[in-house]
Amino acid sequence: MDIVGEKMETGDMFIPEVLRSAKVMGVAVEILKPLLGADDITGKGKVVIGTVKGDLHDIGKNLVSMMIESAGFEVSDLGADVPPKRFVEEINNRKNVDILCLSALLTTTMHMMKKTIDVLAENGLKDHVKIMVGGAPVTQKFADEIGADGYAPDAGSAVKLVKTLLQ
Repeated sequence: MDIVGEKMETGDMFIPEVLRSAKVMGVAVEILKPLLGADDITGKGKVVIGTVKGDLHDIGKNLVSMMIESAGFEVSDLGADVPPKRFVEEINNRKNVDILCLSALLTTTMHMMKKTIDVLAENGLKDHVKIMVGGAPVTQKFADEIGADGYAPDAGSAVKLVKTLLQ
């Protein structure tokens, strides 16, 4: 999947091929889990991911989720239209979550990323979890303005960023 991510970044692979590769990797991971032990497959860290409240778009988020999981991370995908409190609940319930990934495809829902980060801070979680943001209208500048720890413009970059944030 690292190679798939690199090919996507260079334009040698496109979303349909990346989705197919991620799905095949997911099937392979399920087959290998009993043989290797679940800890060996998902022992790199815990990630919670979701599209923020008000936004129903999830294709990009699904691709990022599949690629992060294929890279060996335990992923809890909350889906789309996720309110800030739900992210807090999941982080509290999962325990030891390393990274929260927030997605927004609409400029009108980008403010919910900031709201989610504020709610995390209010609940004492901001300093305990790294926050990544992404989606078509999101930029590095916006990520910096709202206090996110990282920004990824595409799925391949997201996997690299997860690895970097956990070093």
